[in-house]
Amino acid sequence: MTKKKLIFIINPVSGVFKKGNIVNQIKTYIDTNLYDYRIEYTEGPGHATDICHREVENGANVIVAVGGDGSVNEIAKGLVGTETCLAIIPAGSGNGLAHHLKIPLNNRRAIEVINKFKEIKIDTGKVNDKLFVSIAGIGFDALVAKEFAGSKWRGFLTYMRIVAEKFPNYKPKKYEIEIDGEKMIKRALFISFANSDQFGYMTPIAPDARVDDGLLDVIIMEKFLLIDIPILANLLFWRKIDKSKYVEIYKGKKIKVRSKKKRWVNIDGEAYKLSKELNVNILPQSLNIIVP
Repeated sequence: MTKKKLIFIINPVSGVFKKGNIVNQIKTYIDTNLYDYRIEYTEGPGHATDICHREVENGANVIVAVGGDGSVNEIAKGLVGTETCLAIIPAGSGNGLAHHLKIPLNNRRAIEVINKFKEIKIDTGKVNDKLFVSIAGIGFDALVAKEFAGSKWRGFLTYMRIVAEKFPNYKPKKYEIEIDGEKMIKRALFISFANSDQFGYMTPIAPDARVDDGLLDVIIMEKFLLIDIPILANLLFWRKIDKSKYVEIYKGKKIKVRSKKKRWVNIDGEAYKLSKELNVNILPQSLNIIVP
């Protein structure tokens, strides 16, 4: 049997902990009867995508993202529309896509998933020219993503500290929204475009989202009162945030969002300043990925 060619791409600065003995775990647990493998380390933004382009040309069968949602995004950019398969060893802060796909956070168990090689096709999305795999959005969540990216410390506590600091004074913005031709005007805390069900940290903002249905879930959330936080937290925990009076969820393939100013946009946890008009589209069945 011809072995599959597999490349691990490790982001050495991703997440809230050091990778520790991940290289030794790869050597110990990867199935060398199935794979010939090599390990690459990223050196900066965009490097993972460059590695993917090169390795796809060289016939790689599987490329493994060892990192968080940002690492997954960079690697997916080099794999969308190809036959090469993405795999994930979650090592980031939120790990939204891994949580959605039920990929274990334990390194050994994640490697065992790769060894079983169960491959499916999933959708991806685009905001203007920016690809996303899990979730994108505009408004408060993009502001939090921007602040989080500039923080010295990562992790859930840092994320919640930023939310707590910025939320009280954040003023909802007015947006013109068009979903598959249906137009509306909303003043929102944030608008999210969800391929998977969550931001990360096990916070399912789009409980009915699927990565293979050819649709994006559009979540429009109004600013809520501080006294409502316990109720909203409970709804998130029980995957019922869509029942909140502050939340509207639509499904669509083509979405346009216009605002008066250029706004920060959250793309899989990374913040970008894009144009006043956002064109959001689904790319159905565009990425091969290994799942449990």
